[in-house]
Amino acid sequence: MTPDTIALIVIAVLLLIVLCCSCYIVPQQQAYIIERFGKFKKVTFAGIHVKIPFVDQIAMKTNMRVSQLNVKIETKTLDNVFVEIVASTQYRVNATDVAKAYYELRDPAGQLRAYMEDALRSAIPMLTLDDAFAKKDSVAADVQQTVGAEMARFGFTVVKTLITSIDPSPAVKAAMDSINAAQREKEATRQRAEAQRIQIETQAAAEAEKVRLQGEGQANYRREIATGIVDQIKSLQAVGMDITEVNNVVLFNQYLDVLRSLSDSPNGKTVVLPASTPGGYRDLYEQMTNAMLTAQEDAPTTMPPAPRI
Repeated sequence: MTPDTIALIVIAVLLLIVLCCSCYIVPQQQAYIIERFGKFKKVTFAGIHVKIPFVDQIAMKTNMRVSQLNVKIETKTLDNVFVEIVASTQYRVNATDVAKAYYELRDPAGQLRAYMEDALRSAIPMLTLDDAFAKKDSVAADVQQTVGAEMARFGFTVVKTLITSIDPSPAVKAAMDSINAAQREKEATRQRAEAQRIQIETQAAAEAEKVRLQGEGQANYRREIATGIVDQIKSLQAVGMDITEVNNVVLFNQYLDVLRSLSDSPNGKTVVLPASTPGGYRDLYEQMTNAMLTAQEDAPTTMPPAPRI
């Protein structure tokens, strides 16, 4: 190999090295900061670019995608309840402020954390525990607005802020559970009492209706018996029997009906009848007749005088 050939090869290799050092590729969703002799030159985004070898340097490779930072702090509410707050915030570098974000802020995550903690410690103590749970979305929006305004000065955008957890101490949780359980038991007791009242009213109405129907049935039963007795008396008189004999027959039939009812009753006990039954029925009839006559004789015959006014 001649010296000229070797020189050409060396020159070609040098040119290739210079070309490789001059060209660079920026991936998607990234931005490269170029410095010339230590001074900011420009920002390049996705694609192939050219720089002066050994003069221009890639100072920083910035990720343009959204990043997430989780913040956990302990603070107290307006009603002096200590709670642990967990908040998540998503942020990114502004495409137009890549240089500002790199040169003005050394630790973006640390600075953002400090702003988040300060904003949360200012917002939560203004609310009670119940309001903190109910208004957590409003608190997150206020924190996002406050922190976003501060981070915008350094070239960052706060995309979204969420309060993912509000965790009181175990003692407070137990007390809240007890209060909720007591309230639910109170409501359940009220509902049970109302149901019992309705049941009593319904049962009382049913009993009243039952008594009314029983009374009507008893009245109809007695009315039918009286009608049957009257018809029986008229039938016996129609065949020529006098009233004494008719009464005797009717009473004897009723006597037999009572005996039949006693014998058919499931609660029936041993019944002792006179040895002369049914002949002894005449004695029973005479005793009943004498008792009725005695009652009529003892009754006053004159009305008592009316009281004077």
